[in-house]
Amino acid sequence: MSRHHFEPPERLALLPTSLASAFLTRGVREGRDALPQVAILRASTTIADDSVRWSAAPVREIVQEAMHRFDAKRTDADAWLAPRLHATLRMTRAEAANPGLWNFLGLCVAPDYILWRHMPSAGSGDGAPRMVSSPRFAGPHYSQAFARLWWAAEMFRDGADYAPSETACLNQDMVNTALRLDAVDHKPTALALVRVLKRLADAGATRLGDRVNALCTAVNTAGSTLMYDVIAPDEAPDHAALAEWIDDGESAPTVPWNRLPQGPQDGTARRSSCEILARMFERFATEAPLRDRARPGEAGVPPSEP
Repeated sequence: MSRHHFEPPERLALLPTSLASAFLTRGVREGRDALPQVAILRASTTIADDSVRWSAAPVREIVQEAMHRFDAKRTDADAWLAPRLHATLRMTRAEAANPGLWNFLGLCVAPDYILWRHMPSAGSGDGAPRMVSSPRFAGPHYSQAFARLWWAAEMFRDGADYAPSETACLNQDMVNTALRLDAVDHKPTALALVRVLKRLADAGATRLGDRVNALCTAVNTAGSTLMYDVIAPDEAPDHAALAEWIDDGESAPTVPWNRLPQGPQDGTARRSSCEILARMFERFATEAPLRDRARPGEAGVPPSEP
């Protein structure tokens, strides 16, 4: 992790990806060099909204707490931080779809967190130094360190209840794979995936990561012919309730650290639809082939599980 001192800005801003990439030198990604904060601020665009939700301090507070709490096992920080980041950065999906916000968070507000969380624990084996990949700082929503957490909380929450998103974020393969699928835009599909994940985890399933990847592949493949929103219809989200939750952020206290925060009361997924898809996905999980980890031609490598 970088030991360079920096002063986080008071307000969030937007940093274009084309400009952000130029700052991500090898030295920065290895944690040796400091990011040029003044240059980054000059390259960023101010958000034309002076509401409290664009303050940087609340984000720094939860990020620092995550690094303190989970230093012994850093991947566990995802499940704690995702719902709290979402409840702190109260915004619409359209606002969250702007990569400039996440680029600014990654390069100017909390680059130390990205180095702390995503620095490989070991080198590549060829003597090359450890290095964080550029997309963790400025990349697509399923890779960028903070975007992936916010979107995981958004896609897997059930209305105000963040518990399903917490479950999803406890499994790296679920976050890394499911967030790439268009199917998780359908709330019953996302929640049914979490139900199957929880059942597999509670049952102590072996090769859980491979099973989650196989399940997501099966769900995505079947989704090309099955229309999940027709098989399992859902209610439209309550946009007025979301807007009210966002506005309430002006006077809301900071998110709690020892219990889950409350999300927007914009509607829960239809239970019957979640159950229909959960039963279907249970079959997918049982039948989907796991990745063959045996190397071709290598003697003595046992076959992978069926």
